Amino acid sequence: MAFDNLASKLQETIKKLKGKGKLSEKDIKESMREVKLALLEADVNYKVVKDFINNVSTKASGKEVLESLTPGQQVIKIVNDELKGLMGSEESSIDFSSSGITVIMLVGLQGAGKTTMAGKLALELRKKNKKPLLVACDIYRPAAIKQLQVVGKQIDVPVFSMGDKISPVNISKAALQHAKDNSLNVVIIDTAGRLHIDEALMQELKDVKENINPNEILLVVDSMTGQDAVNVAQSFNEQLDLSGVILTKLDSDTRGGAALSIKSLTGKPIKYVGLGEKMNDLEVFHPDRMASRILGMGDVLSLIEKAQQNIDEKEAKELGEKLLSQEFNFEDYLSIMKQMKKMGPLNKIMEMMPGMNTKELKGVDLSGQEKEMQKMEAIISSMTIKERRNPSLISSSPSRKKRIADGSGTNVQYINKVLKQFEMIKKTMKQMKSMQKGAKKGLLGKMPFFN
Repeated sequence: MAFDNLASKLQETIKKLKGKGKLSEKDIKESMREVKLALLEADVNYKVVKDFINNVSTKASGKEVLESLTPGQQVIKIVNDELKGLMGSEESSIDFSSSGITVIMLVGLQGAGKTTMAGKLALELRKKNKKPLLVACDIYRPAAIKQLQVVGKQIDVPVFSMGDKISPVNISKAALQHAKDNSLNVVIIDTAGRLHIDEALMQELKDVKENINPNEILLVVDSMTGQDAVNVAQSFNEQLDLSGVILTKLDSDTRGGAALSIKSLTGKPIKYVGLGEKMNDLEVFHPDRMASRILGMGDVLSLIEKAQQNIDEKEAKELGEKLLSQEFNFEDYLSIMKQMKKMGPLNKIMEMMPGMNTKELKGVDLSGQEKEMQKMEAIISSMTIKERRNPSLISSSPSRKKRIADGSGTNVQYINKVLKQFEMIKKTMKQMKSMQKGAKKGLLGKMPFFN
């Protein structure tokens, strides 16, 4: 998880504060020392840490906090607000052109993942009914153009290229005309990078900027490089006046120092974060939600959005109605599991749940639950359509149980266990119907996993 170590330590400090009925200035001082160490260990810039601690300490030491009925909660609110402030307070969206074409220029060092990110961004914007065009302007790195073409084909987004003999400025100009001629309204330019910042690289980027006047200049930077990421952001910003930053590999960065430092030191917002290797593993960066996750308060809004994006609302409602009407069968259960899998790995879903302590989550092996779901899929797939729709056919037939067990790589005892648990689910739903008449929503999340 992103911010794993920092989140664990901050949540432990907060737990101590909440456990005290009254707080003294000494309590505040000790807790701030722990917070300071946690931030420094997370590779947050020293100046940023110093300012953060001073701000929190000043606000937390006031009479209205120390003498309040819930001083611990007050301090937590202050820490939460300051964390949000560090990361930008609120979401910063793409500045789309009100008329015509929106031009987004991706810049960064070689190896930061610009080409892949260009594809992820194109896919994300297409979900918002935009018509993107990817532009291959990296004419130096071997196979860079081919890589972008492969990415474009993978996500079904057109790629504009003119080979490696034409200048990036001329390629960019031609791409804009191509977009206009083909009614495409977002142009994403994949520029060249270097292993380090040099004058030739910056001059080329400045030339492209001057000639196409992009709506956005987004720096793609590897969050795992920590303070180096911040230094790179400062250098690019001084030369190009960035409009924002995209952090890659945030899911692998257990420290999170770059995310907590970049906005404070450059004044530029983090607009997107990469949270995995798949093309759809890109998320809009919400400072308030990230602060809540760091402090163990969960991220319910993102969880709801993920469900809305990946789960068919009509199908979910129909499944809920079937559950309450006692018509629920194994075909329906298979549909539920497939919908849940669309939301992503269980550990990522769990991170968004309020009250989920990252330290405790770290010790939980959720792979077992996912394996059980896979096993359950195999069992249902080994059933005939009649058996799925009428589970009682299996209960009364040892030969059916044996065939299903053989087909799913399990055994008859496990099949008996599954059938018993399935009946328990139906019984529970019957009880729920009597307790909550008319309840037809929210049932998807109440389905237990098989243990």
